[in-house]
Amino acid sequence: VQLQASGGGLVQAGGSLRLSCVASGRTFSRDAMGWFRRAPGKERELVAAISYGGGSTYYVDSVKGRFTISRDNAKKLVYLQMNSLKPEDTSVYSCVVLRRFSQSEYSQGDFESWGQGTLVTVSS
Repeated sequence: VQLQASGGGLVQAGGSLRLSCVASGRTFSRDAMGWFRRAPGKERELVAAISYGGGSTYYVDSVKGRFTISRDNAKKLVYLQMNSLKPEDTSVYSCVVLRRFSQSEYSQGDFESWGQGTLVTVSS
């Protein structure tokens, strides 16, 4: 599978961005999908996940109420709407195919494949 994320950029604190990820090369509608971010010197952190049908979602506590994940299976797209952005949200964001969907914790072993990310910079 190939994943291509886009939509990052520079935004002031309190602003919004919408990230998009297009998938190719495999059946998309059967995959749980997610977005992770990786800041310099830190491990990947899964911030949001969505079940293959789109009916269930997961968010890490730090983004709950601010970020929304969604998907369009017909177009093989996954979105991450980010509102009320904070400087600590600054990171490279990548979409990821997940080995499973869960509404609790995730580990690095749950990440099956991912593409190059898109940089989000939030200025204070």
